[in-house]
Amino acid sequence: MLKKRVIVCLDVKDGRTTKGVKFQNNVDIGDPVEMAAEYYRQGVDELVFYDIIASARGRGPILDLISKVASQVFIPFCVGGGINTIDDIRDTILAGAEKVSLNSPAVKNPGLITEGARIFGNQCIVLGMDVRKDPSKPSGYGTTIHGGRVDTGLDALEWAKKGVSLGAGEIVLNSMDADGMRTGYDIELTRMIAENVPVPVIASGGGGTPQHLADVLKEGKADAALIASMVHSMGYTVGGIKDDLRKSGVAVR
Repeated sequence: MLKKRVIVCLDVKDGRTTKGVKFQNNVDIGDPVEMAAEYYRQGVDELVFYDIIASARGRGPILDLISKVASQVFIPFCVGGGINTIDDIRDTILAGAEKVSLNSPAVKNPGLITEGARIFGNQCIVLGMDVRKDPSKPSGYGTTIHGGRVDTGLDALEWAKKGVSLGAGEIVLNSMDADGMRTGYDIELTRMIAENVPVPVIASGGGGTPQHLADVLKEGKADAALIASMVHSMGYTVGGIKDDLRKSGVAVR
């Protein structure tokens, strides 16, 4: 059985790590380079770096900061935000990322997924999804872009399947309803996507206790759980969370 992964997310705005609730009221919580080094020391399996305002501002990735973060971690490192072209993907990988997360650009230009996967390999292309409950959609969930500010009109399940068929090798599935709430992941959403795509699904949004991770990794069938607040400001360590997961019967790295 493949072991489950614990992934820390750094949301970055104007060069600083930030944290909000449902993408609102963000506060500065530190230097992403120092924080990346600390989580690496704690034994995190992967690191995700999201420039949360790049797409909204219409600019590319902040390569100098990506390079500084990459120099501190020797684990898979995924970068999202402002990656709009093949050149952006190439530059981000050359700056030290192993993977790129495409969210808003993938919706606007689905061919970017296919072309990116062809040139760099499926394992480098992650489909980022910001999903909200929407009773009008067949699956009960719709997708948003630009940090949740724009409704795409796409059904979440349909878009997940299409993204994978285009070449995405992994999905980061963020529940906008649970984001920053610390009340648990959306198990139903995660399980629905995980059961319908042949690639790893990373659950995101809502992690507040180790039990929340255990629930989404077991019941939600996620391959990995993404955390932020728990280690940024709630006193948990990556190692402590992994110990708790093992006690809950979850095989972790």
